[in-house]
Order: sequence, then structure tokens, then C-alpha cells
Amino acid sequence: MSRKKETNEPINFISKNSRTVLERRYLKKDKSGQICESPEDMFQRVAAHIAQAEKNYDKKADIKAIEDQFYRLMTEFKFLPNSPTLMNAGRELGQLAACFVLPVEDSINDIFEAVKNAATIHKSGGGTGFSFSRLRPENSRVGSTGGVASGPVSFMKIFNTATEQVKQGGTRRGANMAVLRVDHPDIISFIKCKNNKRELNNFNISVGVTDKFMAAVQDDAEYDLIDPCTKEATGKLNAMSVYQELVTQAWSTGDPGIIFLDEINRYNTTPGVGEIESTNPCGEQPLLPMEACNLGSINLTRFVIKKNGEPAIDYMSLKETIHLSVRFLDNTIDMSRYPIDEIDQMVKSNRKIGLGIMGFADLLFMLNLPYDSKDAIDTAEQIMSFLQKESHAASCALAKTRGNFLNFEQSIYKDSKDWGMRNATTTTIAPTGTLSIIAGCSSGIEPAFALSFVRTVMDNDKLLEVNPVFEKISKAEGFYSEELMEQIAENGTVKGNSQIPVALRKVFVTAHDIKPEVHIRMQAAFQRHTDNAVSKTVNLPRDATREDVKYIYDQAFKLKCKGVTIYRDGSIENQVLSIAGKGSKGNGNDFLSAGQKRPDILEGFTQKIKTGMGYLYVTVSEFNNRPFELFATIGKSGKSTMAKTEAIGRLISLALRSGVEVEEIIDQIKGIRGEHAVFTEGGLVHSIPDAIAKVLEKRYLVNGDGNIKKHSVNKLKSDLCPECDQTLAFEEGCMKCHACGFTKCS
Repeated sequence: MSRKKETNEPINFISKNSRTVLERRYLKKDKSGQICESPEDMFQRVAAHIAQAEKNYDKKADIKAIEDQFYRLMTEFKFLPNSPTLMNAGRELGQLAACFVLPVEDSINDIFEAVKNAATIHKSGGGTGFSFSRLRPENSRVGSTGGVASGPVSFMKIFNTATEQVKQGGTRRGANMAVLRVDHPDIISFIKCKNNKRELNNFNISVGVTDKFMAAVQDDAEYDLIDPCTKEATGKLNAMSVYQELVTQAWSTGDPGIIFLDEINRYNTTPGVGEIESTNPCGEQPLLPMEACNLGSINLTRFVIKKNGEPAIDYMSLKETIHLSVRFLDNTIDMSRYPIDEIDQMVKSNRKIGLGIMGFADLLFMLNLPYDSKDAIDTAEQIMSFLQKESHAASCALAKTRGNFLNFEQSIYKDSKDWGMRNATTTTIAPTGTLSIIAGCSSGIEPAFALSFVRTVMDNDKLLEVNPVFEKISKAEGFYSEELMEQIAENGTVKGNSQIPVALRKVFVTAHDIKPEVHIRMQAAFQRHTDNAVSKTVNLPRDATREDVKYIYDQAFKLKCKGVTIYRDGSIENQVLSIAGKGSKGNGNDFLSAGQKRPDILEGFTQKIKTGMGYLYVTVSEFNNRPFELFATIGKSGKSTMAKTEAIGRLISLALRSGVEVEEIIDQIKGIRGEHAVFTEGGLVHSIPDAIAKVLEKRYLVNGDGNIKKHSVNKLKSDLCPECDQTLAFEEGCMKCHACGFTKCS
């Protein structure tokens, strides 16, 4: 019997949603864009390619046997490698790693070399991280020309523009991480650099925080700003003021995150090779400059058995899977075609791999453990401790037959006389966006996004998606119904739902129900047993304060996390945590639902503003303290101008009633130039649209001191996936779609 018939049998566990994601993003297509392989063929292609590495270490190796093991490992969805491996293994591109960090040195030649290298990596399917901390600050002297430097943020914009032009593997734009040390003289401009929502949209940003800075925060003391070229102090800032600015920006926009540089380098396994300065785009993979790492995740839902009548984790089977997965990832290093020679050399000298998990929330459901319980955190520690111990053991075993990684003598393992290590690191908790959809489980270590949601398919048909564990238990307990599942999709939670037994309500908590302090404690539990870092988002409710954000950052530092990312519901345009409702509680859409009658009385204001066409009167009606409709009239002007002014008001009203942000409207009409500009107390008014923008901006965006007002945010079209129009979630440091697998940053 041929190998294809032996292995390419239909996959037992594949769902319709999984197959859709595979067809959209992973399966090979011909020149006309038609799919020319099945999911089974894809896994066979990957298994065959990765198994070929066995020849490097044993000329008599049974390649077919290893290939079949790898095939079963993936098609039983016990383990999946990172997306570039699934996409590119056995194909012309051949680049299999997900995470890269590139150096950015302080010269024009080096900066643009980094831009070129980043473009090459993005084209091959990888994401890139950079530290811009070596670049001289803005307005400092450039010796070779006598000019002045433009600073790190200006060069980040060049990297961002280059990223915009290059699609990953021909399918999507790449993602970047920018890190700047907290003691860089340009740190304040870096912290604020994403205030303009139209810039740096291909970057995540993180401040590189040091122990010294955190001590200064504790003491409310000043700390030195260090010129990266001279290594001399060039000024001082109050640490608490900088910390509060960082907190405010994260509260307001979700950026920047924090990475704790000293904590990262305390666990740098190859300190003799260099210091870690940056991470990959989602923060879970700290890497040396010119280093890459390939990742993979074990699906925990495949390791639950009955023991004495109760659900339990099958650690024996999990151990076997860990050892085989480490072998798979080590083989992947040899079989990957790295886009830059220096990266190829660095990767093969350190041989870092990152084995992690997915399906943790579903595992807890299966074990009848609430995510927000001490038992759940204890379970996290037990599982990750086991994974860490066994992955190290697997790497040691490989070292006996394949040799240690080349930089072993410059590593923390060099004094280990009785054993070696094949890989400088073995564990990472990485984002599993599309992988978890393929495997049919929850993402990474995040709580479940939703137990039920509605997915729109072709011709606007609605397809109800229900968490498979919840569906199985609800049917077994006898309370399942389509109506109830739709109700849960509408509300986003089972909390307070009397149709569901109280005991199950406690177990089946979702991201909406988890308190922020539980998020950070869970992250810390996994970090304690992870070589690299942990990709996780601390979700905060809409009404969270800046003090709540500060508490999370303080706890992340105290609990020895390597970094932290927060997301406050509604804080940025891509609002999440709304499930199916049009104005359901908690999704931020407090405007009128479709078909609801407009109130007879709306309060508001009228403002007079001078324009080149005469005085403009702008009347804004408000609903729930937000602009709801706008009327604009222009005095002493021709009928044509009056008609256009009325039309502008009507279109703005339509946008406001549809839930479009007032910021977005201002961005669109502010600065439009007409033929008659005039000066007013508020500055130059270019046109009637520009005047309306100034009225809205003064009322809703800025205080008298010029600072951004705290204001509510309603649901935008950009909450929705750009590819399938379904609700986006913010998890694992990424914006992702649970319906089609779209991700923004990984």
C-alpha cells in the first residue's frame, strides 16, 4: 500500500470552521488561485518535509516512520507548528520560522539595511521586532554632516511604510514590535507616538523598563536619561511622571505595552552571546539581534481521560507528545530556509524553539474548574512545570545523539557536566489565533472569548457557533436549545442565566467575567515555568481607571512577568467584547437600536463660528452624552452653499447614528481647504467642513488645557473583521477574528 493511502485518510477531528480557515489561509493554490491540496495533503506535505532532517543525524533513519508519527501528531490535533511551517514546508518559499529580531544601529546605512532585512522577512511570512534604543535622540548632532538627528520615532515611520508595501507570503502585511528603553532621551515622544491613529499601524510598541526605573518609581525619584551614543546622562525625568504617562497612554489607546528588560536578561540562556533588547511582535519571544525562533503549541484538550470516574490529565500521553513535538521543532530548524545568512548562522548556533500550549480554557471546562479559581492557577503551574521539565528532558535526549547547540559554552548550561542541551530554549506561550481554530479549541492560555457566537456566512445566512465543550455538557445535562445558545451569543456570558445550573455558571466563565488581577496571576503562573515569555492580554472593563492599569503593571513587575499588555474595552477604534447584539449591554453601543423610536426631546448645543462664506451655525443634539445628530446652516450665502452645508450635516448625522466615532468624522473633514480661509480665535478656518470639525473637536476631544477628554466610545464598523465582518477579539496581544482566522499582528 502506498504511503499516501496509509496516511491521507480523512481527518477525524476537523470542523467546518477549521476547514474554512485552512482553505482561506494555508492550503496550496495554483496560479489561478484555485485550491490544489486538501487539509490531509497539507499535513502530509509538512510531515514529509520536516522528517527529512532525520537524515542529518542517522543515515539509516526510518524516515517514513517518523513522517507518519509527525502526520498523526498534527492530524489528531495534539500539536500544531506555527503558521509559516504549515504554509511553507515542502514549498518553494521554505521559510518556517515565525519570530525574528533585527538590530537597528545608529547610522543611515545600518538603518536602511534593517528596513531591507525586515521587508525580506515579512515577504517570507515572519514578524519582526526591533530595539530603536541605539539611535541618537531627536535634535542631537550628526557628526558626519553637521546636521541634527530626527530621532527613533521618525525612523519607525519609515519601517512602518515599508511594511505597508510588503505582504507576508503574498497574503497579508507583516507585523512589527518597536522597543525603546525607558532611559532613552526620546522616551516621552515614543510613549505618545501612536496617538495619531493613522500612523505606525503596523507596529506594536513596548517600553523597555529597567529595575532601576521601577525603583525610582517606588521612591517617586528622578532618573537619568542616557544618550545611547555617548553613554552619558543628558537629563533627568521624574520616574513616577513617566510611569503615569505610560499608564495613561495604555489606558487610552492600548499602547504601549511594557517589557521588563532586566527580568528578560536574568533568564537569557546565552548571555555570552549577547544581551536581549527586543521581542517579536506579540512579546512572547525575546530574542538576540539577528535571531529567529520557530514555535508550536500542544492542544491540551486531547489529553483528558477519566480516572476513578472523574476527568483527569493524561500525563503519560502528554509526555510522549512533548518529546515528539520537541523533535519536530528541532528538525524544523534544519529544514527552514532562512532569508538572511546571519540569521541562519545565529539560529543554528542557539537552536531556540518555543513549545507552548493551546486549549487551556477548554481544558478547565473539561476538568470542571473555573478559570478564575485558585485550582485553575494551580493547574496552570502543574501543566507548565511538567511541559518545561519534559521539553528540557527531550532536548537533553536529542543532544546525546545530535550534539549540543553550538553556543553551549556561552550559555547558562555550560557547567552542567552530566547532561547537554540541544536547544538554548524550549518553551514559549505564543498566540495561537488560527491554529486554535484549526484545532477546534480555545486560544493559548486565554479564557474563552465566548461560549456562543453568531457567524455570518454567504448570502447573510447566520451560523451559530457553540463552544464544543459547553455544547456537549449542555446536551448531556438536558438544557441545550438553539434559542438558549442564541441568547448566550447575544449577552456574551452565562452569568445570571437561570436556565443554566449554578455550578456550571461558575465553571463556564468567559473573558468578560474574569477580573484583571486573575489575568495577571494566571500569566505569572505560566511564566514561572517558561524559558521565553508569555503572550497574554489583561482585559479590563470599559470603566477601568488609570489606577487599575497601574495596579496591573505593578503586579506584573512584582510577580516577575517578562512583560504585560493590557486592553481596556472600548479604548481604541477596534472595540471588542461585543458578541451578537445590536446594543446589548456591555458592548458599548448605547445608541438607538434598529427600529427603536427616536426620543422626542434631545438636549444639545449650538455654536456660531466664522467662515469665509459667512457665519456658520452648528447645532449638535446629544444622546447619552454623545453627539447623535448635527445640523449646519450658513448665513447670508447662496442657495448652493446652503444646500451643501445642509447635506454635510445630514451625512454627519447619519454617520453618528450609525455608531461612527466622532474622532473619525473629525479626521475625515478637518483641514479640508476651500477658496476663502479666515482667521478666528481658534485659528485658521479653511472651509465649512473644517469649521464643523473645529466645533466637534473643541466639544468632544480636548479640554481647555489642550488635553484629550475622557469620553465614551461607541461601536465602530472597525470592530469587525475586514475579511468576514465578524466581531474581532483582543487576545494574546493580537486583534483576531474567531470566525475566519484573520489576525492583525501575528
